[in-house]
Amino acid sequence: MVKATFLLEWMARRGDIAHSAEARAAGFSRQTMADAVEQGLLKRVRRSWLIGPAADDRLIRAVGAGGRLSCLSAASRHGLWVPTHASLHIAVKPTASRVPRNGVVAHWSVGPAPVTQYATEDHLLNTLLLVAECVSRDLALTVWESAVRRGVVEAGVLSRVDSRSLRAREVADACSALSDSGLESIFLARFGGHGVGIRQQVWIDGHPVDFLIGDRLVVQLDGFEHHSSPAARRRDMDADARLTLLGYTVLRFDYQQVMFEWERVEAVLATAMAQQVHLADRRRA
Repeated sequence: MVKATFLLEWMARRGDIAHSAEARAAGFSRQTMADAVEQGLLKRVRRSWLIGPAADDRLIRAVGAGGRLSCLSAASRHGLWVPTHASLHIAVKPTASRVPRNGVVAHWSVGPAPVTQYATEDHLLNTLLLVAECVSRDLALTVWESAVRRGVVEAGVLSRVDSRSLRAREVADACSALSDSGLESIFLARFGGHGVGIRQQVWIDGHPVDFLIGDRLVVQLDGFEHHSSPAARRRDMDADARLTLLGYTVLRFDYQQVMFEWERVEAVLATAMAQQVHLADRRRA
């Protein structure tokens, strides 16, 4: 029982998940492991993985599928903004076979950042590179900028990684730390190629606006978690009114519109610019 207690303490320091080969290397015998499993203190996955009660379910599922957590699933575990996804994303060896397909997206990949043989989660750089290959450019850019905003990686580091991926290089070149939210990153990625000047986090009369298009068109975004109280809603209305009185046109869009009704958002913006509301000299015409 004493040996099992030491094993449990060792497991706890490792997040309650470890390969039995690692446990043996740490000095625990097969019998000690077997005793802990028999007593219900630990359980096994794929025979060789030891699982404690506090192990992250995503990591358990990843090793159970024969890989390590990566791509969108690992980015989510890092606390990054990720698009909604139902499947578990894992990285597996290029030679891996018999990978479950039901509810699992497997990436046969070896990233530029080395990981240990029994890693349960991919290196963050490998994770971000797989995101760039897995989802659209605008969504990938949003995930990357989320990592930069949270301070888990620097944009300069991302630009120097030898990814050997054109998609990753494009995302790295576009990545910045200006966006306040994932929604802003997506908006910029989708609208930034229209050939009109667009700036982020511009201060007007002592307050920042999400985007300023041209000279006079302000775009404000209400994110997925923007559940305004009456007081907060009034503050938004006051801000929009203040900007209007200063001569700006204010357009406000929410998460649903930007993510799932982009054609309508784009049409509204195009109509506004066709009326030249984004130009300062239009006011004097």
